[in-house]
Amino acid sequence: MVSLTEQYGYVVKEGESGQRLDQYLSNKLSQYSRNHLQILIKQGNISLNSGSVKAKHRIKTGDHILVVIPSPQKLDVLPEKIDLDIIYEDDDIIAVNKPQGMVVHPAVGNHKGTLVNALLYHCDKLSGINGKIRPGIVHRIDKDTSGVLVVAKNDFAHLNLSKQIQNKTISRIYLAITEGSLKTDNGTISAPIGRNPVNRKKMAIVEGGRQAVTNYRVLERFDAYTYLELTLETGRTHQVRVHLSHMGHPIIGDPVYGSRKQKFKLAGQALHASKLGIIHPRTNKEMTFHAPLPEYFVKQLKILQNMTAK
Repeated sequence: MVSLTEQYGYVVKEGESGQRLDQYLSNKLSQYSRNHLQILIKQGNISLNSGSVKAKHRIKTGDHILVVIPSPQKLDVLPEKIDLDIIYEDDDIIAVNKPQGMVVHPAVGNHKGTLVNALLYHCDKLSGINGKIRPGIVHRIDKDTSGVLVVAKNDFAHLNLSKQIQNKTISRIYLAITEGSLKTDNGTISAPIGRNPVNRKKMAIVEGGRQAVTNYRVLERFDAYTYLELTLETGRTHQVRVHLSHMGHPIIGDPVYGSRKQKFKLAGQALHASKLGIIHPRTNKEMTFHAPLPEYFVKQLKILQNMTAK
């Protein structure tokens, strides 16, 4: 028998009729992505008028909808011998240069080959504040974003670093290659970010979203592309990717916020977390960790330089 953690019941009101079932539920249950709700529907955990239903079904006034959220699947996170590019390490923290394509921590359906699996093999212990799935993880970068990530080895370091993030005293600098030519060499993007109301798996510029500020500086211009340095004042989910896409200059290779037709064969967005500055939790000394540009990024810059020279 399935152990239930949550259960929701709805009756469709007159003004709500005509919507797809998954769309209706994504508005009601904004904490879950639309894709997750579609999976629950396929699994039979969501019923309409006590019967099975499809995600695309158009609801009607008076329909009774029951949503059952099963208890989360337990994951066994095992240490794995995976090479780590370690920038710095002591008894409290470890800073690593995460490669493009590596997921930071395990999740259902993806519990191997992550940075956490590698860290558990390398380190004797990690902070336990985020539980067994995300030990030591204070902040994250996307799977296809490369660059610096600092991890806490104990709870003391974790709480200290979390406070620095909350107080916006951690400095984060990214490098990106975007489509098009920006009008100015320097600028600031200030626009609130929240869940995309249509696609809950994506983020978007939305009224009432969380404040997000990104400063940019042009490093090099090409015929139809721009190489940028970006300094984050806030650290929202997908912040750089959403802000640049909102400007009309999405990052090349971005499968979510970029152009549908990608000219270059990239494994993901050309976005690199280049520098991370913190105050060491125990020594109170300022520290800056730097991750050199990965090979894929350097290669792409050379391609654009050659294209522009012709």
